[in-house]
Amino acid sequence: MSKYSLGLDFGTESIRAVLVDIATGTLVAEAEEAYPHGVIDRQLPDDARQLPPEWALQHPGDWLASMERAARRALADSGVGPSAVVGIGLDFTACTVLPTTAQGRPLQDIEAYRAEPHAWPKLWKHHAAQDQADRVNALAAATNQPWLKRYGGKVSSEWLVPKALEVLEAAPGIYAVADRIVEAGDWVVWQLTGRLARNACAAGYKGTWHKGSGYPAPEFLGALHPALADLYATKIAGGVVSPGTPVGGLTREWAARLGLAEGTPVGAPIIDAHAATLGAGVSRPGTLFIAMGTSSCHMLLGDDEVLVPGQSGVVEDGIVPGLFAYEAGQAGVGDIFAWFVRNGVPPGLHQEAAASGRSLHDVLSERAARLRPGESGLLALDWWNGCRTPLVDADLGGLILGFSLQTTPEAIYRALVEATAFGTRLIIEDFVSAGLPLGAIRAAGGLTRNDVLLGIYADATGLAVEVCSSVQASAIGAAILGAVAGGAFPGVAEAVDAMGDRPGKVVEPRAEHRAVYDALYAEYRRLVDMFGRDPGSPLKRVRALRP
Repeated sequence: MSKYSLGLDFGTESIRAVLVDIATGTLVAEAEEAYPHGVIDRQLPDDARQLPPEWALQHPGDWLASMERAARRALADSGVGPSAVVGIGLDFTACTVLPTTAQGRPLQDIEAYRAEPHAWPKLWKHHAAQDQADRVNALAAATNQPWLKRYGGKVSSEWLVPKALEVLEAAPGIYAVADRIVEAGDWVVWQLTGRLARNACAAGYKGTWHKGSGYPAPEFLGALHPALADLYATKIAGGVVSPGTPVGGLTREWAARLGLAEGTPVGAPIIDAHAATLGAGVSRPGTLFIAMGTSSCHMLLGDDEVLVPGQSGVVEDGIVPGLFAYEAGQAGVGDIFAWFVRNGVPPGLHQEAAASGRSLHDVLSERAARLRPGESGLLALDWWNGCRTPLVDADLGGLILGFSLQTTPEAIYRALVEATAFGTRLIIEDFVSAGLPLGAIRAAGGLTRNDVLLGIYADATGLAVEVCSSVQASAIGAAILGAVAGGAFPGVAEAVDAMGDRPGKVVEPRAEHRAVYDALYAEYRRLVDMFGRDPGSPLKRVRALRP
């Protein structure tokens, strides 16, 4: 009888449940359920007061209710019986954290605290803790904290310490009664099994945990705020385990709710983008995985820990036990192209797209493909949403050089695509310069449907781009961890070999384009230094004039 694993992929707006055959990796069923309250960024449910700017909350009840519906629907559609499911794995957005009681009850669920926004889960894109993040960074730099270099020199406002400090300073009563501050993925596993464990992926990338040295010292936290000193000893207490480690078995209540067998093993979770690395079939050093969408996330595995300029983090056991997982990223990719389509396309192209029944992206890509590398005379910097790697500077803006009266919309579109490809090449060269092996690219995400873009990435980097065949890489990665938790494989790498996605196609670099792209990339690097690294950057001076 065939055996299956259940993967639960918790996204920003919805959850996807998939059933995957553990022997073949075949996705036999999938179901998606939206969260009833979605992203709470205007006001709390049943509360007329407006939330401040940069807030983003969620309702923990949504995660559980939507998980139940999605899992039941996937099981029903597949016809798979409870005894055939060997394990459950899940991924979650991060850093999404919530304050709870010692028993795991969200403070938001308690009537006395329901009207206090700081009692609710703070979604990953809650950016209201920027002031706290700035102070964490300033103090860490001033006191030469060794862990700061693992994160490119800056901690994000999205991460655990700034969010915890925000609660402490803005709602000290909530902070005081919160027995635990928990990553949402760990909290869901806690509900399913009755056991709390911290997953190494979120703890390392978002909670500044290190397998060898642990968390930042209490003295550092206490210098930020005296009441923060015991954050990790009390509110973040709990062992840290690698993703896929069996945390416990499904409780009787949740077995009934999901339609599964009591005791079904549940694995420690992983961050959603990192799960996609496994789902894409990457479990060993040498292949750079890129999740390509509105932004891009770059993942690379290595045998050793080294420091890479601007990296978003390096975590031992963060994705695969026994390996160091490196993360880098570009803060704007697909949303740069979307910006141009919204704001820079003349009426004639809108009419052409409408008449042919195609999107503007398709029309622009087709036209851009007719241009030879360098033919447009344009060169761009891909910083429309700041530069994540390697400069770690959100206060940078985009740039296009070379406009003329002959410049066409498709030339601009191609220059923007090339800029994002050069940004990826810069990340690749920093990885290689640090001594990490890298010989191929594997990509997943919505942008991989654009063949013109894939060809430019292959040409600009000089590396083959292997394209995943499935759009459910994160959910498949979660299912892989479920199979490991259920004992179906001796380790994550073996599970990935059996269940991971196989590339649907490979886009090879074109040798005839190499010389021009090398020349363009050299000029791109000059622009990075001139406008990004130079303290006297005119880009910085111009942006400083904004009110």
